[in-house]
Amino acid sequence: MFSLKPPKPTFKSYLLPQAEEKITPEPKIKKLEPVLLPGEIVVNEVNFVRKCIATDTSQYDLWGKLVCTNFKTSFITDDPMPLQKFHYKNLLLGEHDVPLTCIEQIVTVNDTKRKQKVLGPNQKLKFNPTELIIYCKDFRIVRFRFDEAGPESAKKVCLAIAHYSQPTDLQLLFAFEYVGKMYHNPAKKVNGIDPGGGGGSSGSGQQTPLFEAYSDWDREIKRTGASEWRVCSVNEGYMISTCLPEYFVVPSSLADQDLKLYSYSFIGRRMPVWCWNHPNGSALVRMANIKDVLQQRKIDQRICNAITRSHPQRSDVYKSDLDKCLPNIQEIQAAFIKLKQLCVNEPFEETEEKWLSSLENTHWLEYIRSFLKHSVEVVYMLECKRVSVVLQEEEGRDLSCLVASLVQVMLDPYFRTIVGFQSLLQKEWVMAGYQFLDRCNHLKRSDKESPLFLMFLDSVWQLLEQYPAAFEFSETYLTLLYDSTRISLFGTFLFNSPHQRVKESTEFAISKNIQLGDEKGLKFPSVWDWSLQFTTRDRMLFHNPLYIGKSAPCVQNGAVKSFKRSKKNYSSTLRGIPPALKNGIISEQEFLPRRNSLILKLKPDSLQQAASHNNSLEQYFRAWFSKPVDLHGVILPQLSGTHVKLWKLCYFRWVPEAQINNGGFITAFHKISLLVDEVDMLNRSLRQCKSNLSLQANCSDLDQSRMYFRASGLNDISGTSDFLSSSFPFSPIGNLCRRSILGTPLSKFLSGAKIWLSTETLANED
Repeated sequence: MFSLKPPKPTFKSYLLPQAEEKITPEPKIKKLEPVLLPGEIVVNEVNFVRKCIATDTSQYDLWGKLVCTNFKTSFITDDPMPLQKFHYKNLLLGEHDVPLTCIEQIVTVNDTKRKQKVLGPNQKLKFNPTELIIYCKDFRIVRFRFDEAGPESAKKVCLAIAHYSQPTDLQLLFAFEYVGKMYHNPAKKVNGIDPGGGGGSSGSGQQTPLFEAYSDWDREIKRTGASEWRVCSVNEGYMISTCLPEYFVVPSSLADQDLKLYSYSFIGRRMPVWCWNHPNGSALVRMANIKDVLQQRKIDQRICNAITRSHPQRSDVYKSDLDKCLPNIQEIQAAFIKLKQLCVNEPFEETEEKWLSSLENTHWLEYIRSFLKHSVEVVYMLECKRVSVVLQEEEGRDLSCLVASLVQVMLDPYFRTIVGFQSLLQKEWVMAGYQFLDRCNHLKRSDKESPLFLMFLDSVWQLLEQYPAAFEFSETYLTLLYDSTRISLFGTFLFNSPHQRVKESTEFAISKNIQLGDEKGLKFPSVWDWSLQFTTRDRMLFHNPLYIGKSAPCVQNGAVKSFKRSKKNYSSTLRGIPPALKNGIISEQEFLPRRNSLILKLKPDSLQQAASHNNSLEQYFRAWFSKPVDLHGVILPQLSGTHVKLWKLCYFRWVPEAQINNGGFITAFHKISLLVDEVDMLNRSLRQCKSNLSLQANCSDLDQSRMYFRASGLNDISGTSDFLSSSFPFSPIGNLCRRSILGTPLSKFLSGAKIWLSTETLANED
């Protein structure tokens, strides 16, 4: 019989018993998710991506997720940015985000197969990329590695970025999806703000006029005292011209019926439009060419007669043909490509000795000088000769935008304030039909690309650099304004004309079943609503601490009085300037460039024109430069090669090697801001003491400041300036590094050395 008892175990273990290990739960991995705007969707993404910080080492590289949306490429990481002490924050974009409309070129690389390819839209990629390099329109270069990422996922995200950064249709730009979402969800706000289509506030509480309404033009007429001009509504509904605004200003003596008749003879039916009026009665007018050769003389005479009758002294009209005396858009684009190649693509090698001559060969500074010089001549005709000026151009919507704007900045101090400058851009660029869509090449397929708007901002920076106390805004404001043209959210810089905005947005609204009501097209966010992009504190970087307003309040004997400046209080720009340069014109003998000179060579015809200058024009220059500068009157630029400079903050801010720690203009900006804030604080204290306000009211008022850097206060970072560099408030860390530039001409140039002078000249100076 079988036993029912289980058999005894025969296995014997000789290992010592061990204590049971406690199983600890694995830490939860934080999901890296992008911050999305209304209407923004994730198209593709890839994990385990490495963002390269330097070319010679990988110790500073960041690990994270690369995401492509229909608005931007976004790199999301938990790793702190190395070597970075400060970075301003754009509320619409993360620290590592690049808007799709800011992408210029996408290059994929495979190390093992030694292949690389520039990706276009709807292209196939036959190899798995190990590296992605993104070249941006703002001079940034961003580099990613896919060594640990899935090869198929890496390929898909590269193709998605290439596809969505090069849309085939205007309505595929993100602004349409964003606005469509806002119309379907009207209660939704971005950054706590209603993103409507208003003018937005500059920070001073004033709204920027958009010149979309009759009243905006009427107010501008009254502000400038143009009593013989009127607002014309003949183009309401864009019935006559699709590249002019619905309302514009014309001579009062011209009837609407005459305007309709004359319009057929102009290219694009762009009739003569008023820009600005001088207090002496002379007017600045823009006009396209007359295409009807048979009627040209007759119509031209009638237009000139009408402008003459609008002048109090019935003065003659001076016509300036911009196509004949200024570089065209193709030449400006070619110069910009050379400039970008010099600042971005060229390696900074220690043996590089031709950087300055390469800068000269770009012709960028030469073209800036040409626009400044021609604008000064127009100022002379309006100010001194007291005649009206007509700026004539083939289509009247490119070079005339730049010259008309520069002339008004030089003549009218209102346009040197933030609100005034923004209204100028609305009037002379946005509403006048400057082709932002084509010139900025938002669709990546335009052969009409040309950086005219950047050249204008650069020209204004030249004036700001020479007369810093005359401008309310800073160079940071100008730089961020240029960056905003690359964000496909604002309708301000998205279209070729107001009519195109209405037409395209109406078609989009119909396709999305959006009820417009009485609105003329969708209302896109305005770039002038800076609160959509920056906090109140960051917007203080827009303000120039050197700016001197029309009157400065002061306390004297217990009363607040207005301090009027005498001639002694004006700053003069003549100290240390050779007599030959005081009028901005250099004689032929003095103009011969020295070795390694920054002075650009003028064309022979320009030298002949300078030699045969009208005596009265030269006398006007000499008389103006011999007097102290009236910061609230006319300002004229110095035109010599040593005064027209390269805008380093705009073009070098993303190059890590080019930044100067604790150097650059920002160091002076920092100290002056602290001083201005302290003076403001003392003035407020004095006013409050004299007004017998309560202590609580005193404290709340003392907290108010218009300066970014404050003399005292909570959460203040002004106590130490370790974070300051010549790139402030931008941080080049995180962009592709190149070789060292120490000891090169570029290094000396950035440090402000007198490298345009030869060794012999320096020896003679000593």
